[in-house]
Amino acid sequence: MPTITTKDGVEIFYKDWGSGQPIVFSHGWPLSADDWDAQMLFFVAKGYRVIAHDRRGHGRSAQVSDGHDMDHYADDLAALTAHLDLKNAIHVGHSTGGGEVVHYIARHGESRVAKAAILSAVPPLMVQTAANPGGLPKSVFDGLQAQLAASRTQFYRDLPAGPFYGYNRPGAKPSEAVIQNWWRQGMMGGAKAHYDGVVAFSQTDFTEDLKKINVPVLVMHGDDDQIVPYADSAPLSAKLLKNGTLKTYKGFPHGMPTTHAETINADLLAFFKE
Repeated sequence: MPTITTKDGVEIFYKDWGSGQPIVFSHGWPLSADDWDAQMLFFVAKGYRVIAHDRRGHGRSAQVSDGHDMDHYADDLAALTAHLDLKNAIHVGHSTGGGEVVHYIARHGESRVAKAAILSAVPPLMVQTAANPGGLPKSVFDGLQAQLAASRTQFYRDLPAGPFYGYNRPGAKPSEAVIQNWWRQGMMGGAKAHYDGVVAFSQTDFTEDLKKINVPVLVMHGDDDQIVPYADSAPLSAKLLKNGTLKTYKGFPHGMPTTHAETINADLLAFFKE
């Protein structure tokens, strides 16, 4: 399996398919690079080079005890792009991966980056604070950690079967295969990485990161996102970016790259070609 070893000794698994302009995909919590199957197959067929890694502690990467925070996530991504010597790359991040992409670009600069797209992404800040009154109370995220600690296997069944893909909405048609694939990806990773990751995605403030970014960024979000509520995320991120474009999807759930892959892929392709 292709891996890189970070400067703090963590093995990071990645996939690297095709040739052409590179697109680097950063996945959501608590999943893996496999969550991008629908995008990677589509874009490799369109002549792009597609790359996706498993975040530390997730998927096939090493289940280390420490470093489950946005600084390490961004540095791991930088290590991968440097190892592959990527130039003119497009970065695409979903959910927590959207935060990873934003933090990577702000922290490591734009010399290797052409554009970015963040989908159903956690920036600017998920948790409610005095400065972010529209955020979710910290008790919500404490609850996620409590459920994970009590029974990760049950929690990882309930989340995709319900709010993640909008399968709890009236008239929704749940896909058992999609639910099981989410569970499979989640259970491949390490419980501690996932537990600590809740703090990383909910309490990291990306406001200053967003302001630093100059490259074009497409901000894509469903207005029925039950995981990262729309009003306190995408419109705020788009405003903070110097060169941000907001694209809102009526009724789309958090997991829209899977449930609405055709629409999402077409819109990403149009943005990449602009």
